[in-house]
Amino acid sequence: MRISVYVPLLVTVILAALAPRAARRPAPRPAAWSLACAALVAATGWLGSLALLAFTGFAQIPEVAEEGHWSVAALRTQDPVSLTVAAVSALTLAVGLVSLGVATLRQVRHALWARRECDRMHGDTELAVIDDEVPQAFALPGTPGRIVVSRGMLRCLGDTEREALLAHERAHLNGRHHRFQTVWRLTAAANPLLRPLAEAGGFILERWADEEAAARVGSRRVVARAVGRAALASAGASRPAALAATGGAVPQRVQALLAPPPPRRTLPFVVGTLLLTLCSASLVKAASDSESLVESAERAQCAADAGAMGAAGVGRPSQRTDVCCHHGGADEHSRRRR
Repeated sequence: MRISVYVPLLVTVILAALAPRAARRPAPRPAAWSLACAALVAATGWLGSLALLAFTGFAQIPEVAEEGHWSVAALRTQDPVSLTVAAVSALTLAVGLVSLGVATLRQVRHALWARRECDRMHGDTELAVIDDEVPQAFALPGTPGRIVVSRGMLRCLGDTEREALLAHERAHLNGRHHRFQTVWRLTAAANPLLRPLAEAGGFILERWADEEAAARVGSRRVVARAVGRAALASAGASRPAALAATGGAVPQRVQALLAPPPPRRTLPFVVGTLLLTLCSASLVKAASDSESLVESAERAQCAADAGAMGAAGVGRPSQRTDVCCHHGGADEHSRRRR
């Protein structure tokens, strides 16, 4: 456990540094899925490693060891986690869990707001045109979702550009992009190091919708022009939702649309898969080692208690065995009975 428990922390740092840049190069759809999986695994590994470090360190406190009936000396010999490391890990874990809880409440409130807004809008069609001169267009997730466009935005675009804009927002709804956003926001709340993944994820979702719109209208240039004009028209206007054609780094999106479609790349996904596998395997090994460590410390304390009772001449051997089993668990009881 001495090394394996720190591997998920190291993998998280590597992913936070390399994944945002690497995810912008491949096709956006697989990149979004890969980035979501990376965020989930990295956040789980981060929280799990912090929990194991905190437990192993606090377990070496004599009062805690007395309650748990294990040997402090055995724990310190096999895995000497300092109390400082345990305290820092526990504090970081607590802050992450509280932040995760707050972010979860916000996401629930946002989902309820989106559902209420969908119910308030007139008509049964997917498209809802609002009488507002402020240029805005966004996808409102719900059951079903709605595409909201203002009259001011429609006046800023030509017919083909309107089609491209609607295709972009429809891609957000069909791809359930709000779920990806939820994953990135929650994982970033649990671990601030993963915020670059959330920021890159928002850009990748817009690129995903751009590519879907280009395939729908049959022209990458038309989509680029629609994105550029929509962004210029709505500059300075507040956006009620994040799934909008004007989101993300618009110049980079336009540049990508004016270039050929992104090629399929396998190397970033292979490297990412290896890192995530290493993170998961290390966390499982660290958890297994922690369990074995506690069991070994319990057996050591059981043996020490039995030896002390034997030296004092307390009770018959069978009675000493029963007392030891009471502190050491059922496995130790079965072993001594045999």
